Amino acid sequence: MSDSPQRPLWHGRTLALLGILLVAANLRTAVAALSPIFAQIRVDFALTSIGVGVLGMLPPVCFAVFGILAPAFTRRASLETVMVFSLVAILLGDLVRALSGSFVVLAVGSAIAFAGMGVGNVLLPPLVKRYFPDRIGLVTSLYATVMSVSTLLPPLIAVPVADSLGWRTSVGMWGALSLLAVLPWLRILVSHRPAHPDHDVEVEEPEPRLFGRVWHTAIGWSLMIIFAVSAVNAYAMFAWLPEILHDTAGSDPVEAGALLSLYAAMGIPSSLLVPLLAARLKNVALLVYAAVACFVVGYLGLILAPSTATWVWVVFAGLGPLLFPLSLVLINVRTRTHEGAVALSGFVQGVGYTLGALGPLVVGVLHQVTGQWTLALVVLLATAAAAAVAGSVVARPHQLEDSFRLR
Repeated sequence: MSDSPQRPLWHGRTLALLGILLVAANLRTAVAALSPIFAQIRVDFALTSIGVGVLGMLPPVCFAVFGILAPAFTRRASLETVMVFSLVAILLGDLVRALSGSFVVLAVGSAIAFAGMGVGNVLLPPLVKRYFPDRIGLVTSLYATVMSVSTLLPPLIAVPVADSLGWRTSVGMWGALSLLAVLPWLRILVSHRPAHPDHDVEVEEPEPRLFGRVWHTAIGWSLMIIFAVSAVNAYAMFAWLPEILHDTAGSDPVEAGALLSLYAAMGIPSSLLVPLLAARLKNVALLVYAAVACFVVGYLGLILAPSTATWVWVVFAGLGPLLFPLSLVLINVRTRTHEGAVALSGFVQGVGYTLGALGPLVVGVLHQVTGQWTLALVVLLATAAAAAVAGSVVARPHQLEDSFRLR
């Protein structure tokens, strides 16, 4: 979908690619590394169920708030400078958590780290557009896959490290990864590279006054809905899937945990393939419809035959959030400039994560009221219908900046 002439991926852009992948590796670790070691943390200080709930709500809330603020930050400094500060925030948050002696300090450190991650979430797509306008699908696929792996890896090693070296080391060691990610961006800043490093690509500059108006565009709202559907379903499943499987399929804790890992693992093939397909397909609505079909099969299976081939329903439900990597690549495909990508990314992810934070709460309330999971799963299934409608809009071949000019 890009008209930009292609050149070798590494040609003159090695540091940028390395920096993008290292940033992606940092955008989920602070979240994924914490919950597995709550038992060890409780040995040092009180951590109530309410406290755990607060820590669970912090990521989407911080992603939403700082996702909305990120475009404002980039109007005061370059993308690279803001990214450096976001990585420093993640590093600082990890260190504060490692040194915390109370729940309040642990929560503050977590909020600092999640704030940096929220800004990084928004800045990655425009950085891809700035440095790799000819390789949007490939680079998005690479960094989305790194994000998926960085979600799976911390829970696997957090407990062994905490048992051997203590929970403070387990949460603090990820700061080294943040420090490593800062280095290529500092080198790029020191080298004083031009704002548009790809001289072979003709770049159309936007009018700055237009970038407060994304919420008035069909492309902005349709892409936000697609992203929000992915966030709502993913957060709800990560919070409740083990309990759903226990109550409906009779899964024991070990089996339910394994099935949750299977659900999460579906993000890897989605991240690898979807951005590449989205950058080449003329009708990206087909990918949205495929995601909707996966949601339908997965949720209907859990409703109608939860104890029969349970893993099949989990696989399909886990493929539904392929809407997440699809949204990331469409942020770039549906904008002409990296400034436009910043504005669209901030709106889509800021509002999308806000709605995503409601997913676990709504599912929990519906279960509490009805005493079963059927209505909650039906509501999640209904969100997929919204994605299908939005997909027909986002498939139209138009750019965000064109929508501005029509107003």
